[in-house]
Amino acid sequence: MRHRKKGRQLGRQTKHRGALFRNLVTSLLDHERIETTEAKAKEIRGFTDRMITLGKEGTLPARRRALGFLRSKSVVSKLFDDVAARFKDRPGGYTRIIKTRRRVGDAADMVAIELVARQDTTVQKKSGASQEQTSPAEATPST
Repeated sequence: MRHRKKGRQLGRQTKHRGALFRNLVTSLLDHERIETTEAKAKEIRGFTDRMITLGKEGTLPARRRALGFLRSKSVVSKLFDDVAARFKDRPGGYTRIIKTRRRVGDAADMVAIELVARQDTTVQKKSGASQEQTSPAEATPST
């Protein structure tokens, strides 16, 4: 019986499952959007939220805890410098899951899990706003 046993096993041993979650969270924080199965995405939400909360804390012990979980020092630097700043006013819920397709080989439900405030979407919004402010006559050089 599985009474009071939290989390999905995903058909893996404990160490393998832990390594999988660490790799997925590291990839998600690095690329800010990854595609994986629905079960894996739902499992890594909590780990990702915890890492972003550590980034928002910004202290040296928090950085060391993040380094103990994440696989890359560059991802930890990105988390503490860039990602945490984007979520400073948000109390939680840093990820979004979007259903994408069914995998051809085994018909697994695939989803895209992404950070709610992604870097490329904020850049697109800013560049779109600056393009709207300039009129087409100003954009074309006169010869």
